[in-house]
Amino acid sequence: MADSDVGAASDAYGRGGGGRRSGRAVTVAAAGMLALATLAVGCGPQDPGADALRQPSAPATTAPPAPSPSPTDDGKGATAGATTEPATTTPPASPSATPPTAEPVTAPPPTARPSTAPPSPQILMRTGSEGAQVRELQARLRQIGHFGRTPTGYYGTVTAEAVRSFQAKRGTEATGATDAVTWRKLLAMTRTPTADELDPPTERPVAKPDERCLTGRVLCISKKSRTLAWMVDGRVVSAMDVRFGSEYTPTREGEFPVFWKSRDHVSTLYDTPMPYALFFSGGQAVHYSADFAANGYGGASHGCVNVRDKAKVAALFDQVKNGDKVVIYW
Repeated sequence: MADSDVGAASDAYGRGGGGRRSGRAVTVAAAGMLALATLAVGCGPQDPGADALRQPSAPATTAPPAPSPSPTDDGKGATAGATTEPATTTPPASPSATPPTAEPVTAPPPTARPSTAPPSPQILMRTGSEGAQVRELQARLRQIGHFGRTPTGYYGTVTAEAVRSFQAKRGTEATGATDAVTWRKLLAMTRTPTADELDPPTERPVAKPDERCLTGRVLCISKKSRTLAWMVDGRVVSAMDVRFGSEYTPTREGEFPVFWKSRDHVSTLYDTPMPYALFFSGGQAVHYSADFAANGYGGASHGCVNVRDKAKVAALFDQVKNGDKVVIYW
């Protein structure tokens, strides 16, 4: 309490004579001072002891809160013997909960229907095929103007182009491969080839033989006519088309002996097959050439004498012996 407050209180209540105050005056003064003290404290926490002196109160009887149900509560209350109806509560819906849906109905799988598309025709011959049937194919195509050379028995790019031309003209898919449909159409339009059509002496006229070819066993090879005639004592036994080396790798001219025969030879210099090779001068030989059979005179050899008819050169290989002559001339 401030000093001014104390002084004011003394003045209000006066002083008793001889320093003594009356009992009423003392009580009133104490009450006033308590009121002033209460105003000075303001809204601070109250003293529990002062509350008890000012207004004693009876203890409050408050019923304990009912226990909240537990997830494992069996519905019985806390008081023994008391039975209560278990509360049925519905859990709140979760924002992400998906409402129950009906059981999905699974449709039976569709029954597979057999394909109505016709199967692809069987391929009988294609590029790389060789043999008697290829020779017949070439002969039949030649009959109707689609193949412009003698049959070789090898299915190369020239044969594939001839087949493609035939297919396009007959309204079928021009694949260049001979399938069963193409073959049936070709058979219906052509006749069975003769022996000369299947195996003609040569596509080119055989040149007049050099004088050195008229005696003995000779491979008589003309660069001018590009033919090889296998001759025995002046008689032509067989003839075939040949091609020679380029200007950079020319085929040698002159008279040579056959000094080595190699049926399945492969060039060690160029790593290319040289079947039925009849070597006559160093690495130069008469042999079958698949490239010649496929591409004709569009290419050249590395100096060898290439034959494009495999059947003919195979037969020649079996007849020629080491020591037989090779004559190459213009």
